[in-house]
Parts: sequence; C-alpha cells; structure tokens
Amino acid sequence: MRFTARLSMLALLLLSTAACATAGDGRWVELRGHRFVVEVADDEPERQRGLMFRDAMAADHGMVFVHDVEEPQAYWMKNTKIPLDIFYFDHARKLVSVQRDVPPCSLGDGCPPFASEGPALYVLELNAGTAASLGVKPGDELKFGPAIPQRK
Repeated sequence: MRFTARLSMLALLLLSTAACATAGDGRWVELRGHRFVVEVADDEPERQRGLMFRDAMAADHGMVFVHDVEEPQAYWMKNTKIPLDIFYFDHARKLVSVQRDVPPCSLGDGCPPFASEGPALYVLELNAGTAASLGVKPGDELKFGPAIPQRK
C-alpha cells in the first residue's frame, strides 16, 4: 500500500510538471481573464492543417493562427472532428467577430466557410461554447504569451 501511494504521488508530480512545462513555454493566450495553452500556426502549411483530424481538445487549449496580412479571413472545418468557436482579431488584438458553435465537417471541399466580419490578423480556435461561457464581445483584447509571434 505504501509503495502504491508513493507511485501515485510520483505520477501526480510528473503530470503537474508536464502541464507546467506546456504552459510555461510562453505559448498561451488570455481572453477575458482566462488563459489557454495554444499551438501556434504561423505559416501556410500549419494554417492549412489547423486542428484537422483531432478527436478532442482539452478545455484550456486551442490554436492561434498568425497571418501575414490583416484582411478578411474565412475558415472552414474540413476534416475537423470537434466543434469550435472561431475568434477573429485585428492587428491590435481586438476581437472583430466570432463564429460560435461551428460544427465538424466531413464533406471535404464541400465544407462551408465561416468568415470574419472585418479584417483580421489573428484567429483563435477554442472548443465550442467557450465564447458563450466567457461572454465575449467585439473589442475584447487577446493577450499573448511571449512565444506568440506578433505582426503589425
């Protein structure tokens, strides 16, 4: 029993250390006081792949897309298996618009696009329902961790 307890404690310690390393590497964003560990897609191949083929995503995780030019953006859910909220931000990282509860799509090139309501430089994908639970509104600021590239 004593060995099992020590083994459990060691496992918990390793898991918490791994979680800290993930959040501690500077790849995070903060929206309305909530921090999300993110993967960064800042080149065309990464932006095209996005969150395709994922079966799930932790509630405090997401993906931030960094574009080269601020312009109207449109995202689709081709080969995406999890419903998402898609947030569009301008060069000042202010929320331009959000597409809420976007459903998965298995229609390949027949998947519909979900466009921003104005020019955007950054796009954030989080689990569906996050926009509603945070109460986001246009103009909300997205804060970046130090490892997120910023464009002007």
